[in-house]
Amino acid sequence: MTVDEASSTTYLNGTSATSASAITTGSNVLALGTTSGTTITATQVIMQPNDSGGSAASAAAGVIPFQRGAPTTSKQVGQIPANYTEGSGTIVNGTAADSATEAALAAYPGGVVDRVVQLTSGEYEVHYIGVNWPHHIFVDQDFQVVGAD
Repeated sequence: MTVDEASSTTYLNGTSATSASAITTGSNVLALGTTSGTTITATQVIMQPNDSGGSAASAAAGVIPFQRGAPTTSKQVGQIPANYTEGSGTIVNGTAADSATEAALAAYPGGVVDRVVQLTSGEYEVHYIGVNWPHHIFVDQDFQVVGAD
């Protein structure tokens, strides 16, 4: 991916404001913005922790990197919304989608979010690709990761 800056792009180191110069080659970042092909025009760039896990759930569960031809691991961690059905919900964008994406990638770094869906319960399903597991990350209304499958 290529990340383009806009004059209004903001930068954070975790939750603290920082500058573009604080981001160095090899830094783990979350770029939020609009996409065109393989380019993101960033409205916000957030430096991510350098550790391999962002939460107790991910430390216990572990992201399984994508390997072509490898079967997807079928497992669940945490709490999956009671009436969840894959494909249900309404695709959301804006601040809610950005906050759900940020929470999901902090807990499970290494994949790509291609959409965020708000479920009828008010929780969010973050659809996660580019890894063999997890494929769905569930985030509550307070933007805390509650489960994954």
